[in-house]
Order: sequence, then C-alpha cells, then structure tokens
Amino acid sequence: MPTQKRCGRIEGVLLSLLLVILVIVAAVTVAGSRHFGWWLRPLASEHGAAIDRLFVITLVITGVVFILVQSLLALFVFRYRGENGRRAIFYPDNPRLEITWTVIPAVILTTLIVSGGRLWSRIQLTPPPPDAFAVEVWGQQFKWAIRYPGKDGKFGRTDMRLISGDNPLGIDTKDPASKDDIFFPAGEGELHIPVGKPVVIYLRSKDVIHSFYVPQFRVKQDAVPGMVTRIWFVPTQKGTFEIACAELCGQGHYTMRGVLIVEDEAKVREWLAQQSTVADLIP
Repeated sequence: MPTQKRCGRIEGVLLSLLLVILVIVAAVTVAGSRHFGWWLRPLASEHGAAIDRLFVITLVITGVVFILVQSLLALFVFRYRGENGRRAIFYPDNPRLEITWTVIPAVILTTLIVSGGRLWSRIQLTPPPPDAFAVEVWGQQFKWAIRYPGKDGKFGRTDMRLISGDNPLGIDTKDPASKDDIFFPAGEGELHIPVGKPVVIYLRSKDVIHSFYVPQFRVKQDAVPGMVTRIWFVPTQKGTFEIACAELCGQGHYTMRGVLIVEDEAKVREWLAQQSTVADLIP
C-alpha cells in the first residue's frame, strides 16, 4: 500500500508537470506562429480584415480558456495528489457556480456566432455591384478552366450535352452572347482580375465538388456539380497568387492548382483583347 501511494504521488507530479509543459508549448507555438510561418497569409482583399479580426478574437478567447483550464487542472492534480491519510471529499451541487459557468460561455459563444453569421451574410448574401468584373471558373479533376464574358459583358449559354474535345465547357455557339466569350480549357491560361475593383467569380463543376480557395483573399467557395455558386471580393494588392482546391476531390487533389494575377484594369482589358474568342476557336 505505501508503494502504491508513493507511485500515486509521483504520477500526480508528473501529470501536473506534463500539463504545464503542454500549456507552455501551445502558447509559444501560437504566439510565435508569425515567426514560424504558420500564420495567415498576407491580406490582399477588402473584406479579409473583418475575417482576420474575428479569427483573432476567437483564437484569443479560446486560448485564454485553454490556458486557464489546463493550468487549473495541473494545479489541482499537484495539490490533491495521493497522500497518506487523505480521503476523497464530495462537494454537493452549487447552483450559483453552475449558472455562472453556463451563462458566461453561452454569452461569449452566442456573440461569436452572431458576429460570424453577420459577416458571412455580408460576404455571401450581399449581391455584387452591377459593375463588378465577372469571370467564370470551372472545376474538374484536377484542373481549373476559365471563361470571361466578351465585350457584351454576357456569358453565353452552356449545355453539358455539348461538351466535346473542341468545346470542353459545352458552350452553345448558337447563342449570340457566346460568340465573343473567351475561355481557357482546364489547366490552360491564367485568371486575370483588376485590382481595386469588385470581382465576382461564378463557379461550376464538371464532375465532383471542388472548392475555389485563394488564402490571401480570404476567399473559399465550393463549386458544386449541377449548380452555379458565386463569390465576390475586392482585391487590394497586385501580384500573382495560387488558386487551390480546398475540397478533397480525388486521388490527384493535391495537383489542382491555378494561377491568379491581379493587375491594373487597363492591363487586364488589354490582355483580354489579345485572346481568341469562342467564334475563333469553336466551328
């Protein structure tokens, strides 16, 4: 029996020490995430600041709770480790304490949920401005295809039954609006968008669910077979960014990358004017 109690005391000390180490490692890891390169990518969109702010607030609140709970647990494990002559004590319920630790987390979580819901609604449900730069992105295993409306600013009709080697997006060439459309088959071309101007991206999928993701813009939206989804944002930084697929879409998911270039609108228009149209490419 004395040996068991001695082992209990040693185990209590070791467990409390392990919990303290866990808290320190977690705190240092998060606090030094910028130095370690684990932090959010540099921001390049207008709405991204609100997303980052909500993320940091949530991280701070949950971090404080984690440190407090684990530290108290370490303290209690050390303070009440096994000792000769000590008996377990039963504490009856404490309604005031139980209400307190129920109401406070409920209020904090409700505030975070409401704030997140309002932000999501502003990003997802608010329609893009009428003059937004429009582009269509198609996902397929395991590449992205791109289509721009022509000078008329309208996308031509598409029909999956029209898909062929020459017409990979199933564009209806009988639709007058499709004649001046500009498209790039999957894995070809780059996505060019203007800086400082609202950009709306319409997403489609030819096979399974994909997810259009550009971390610098804080943009992630699913492309779902059989429907058209959209996301809009205002890019604030020029540069070249990687388009990733954030949905596990098959064995080659990791290879599904695209190139997105943000530049002055005049350069985007000039680049588009140099591209072939549907009338040029599809008989």
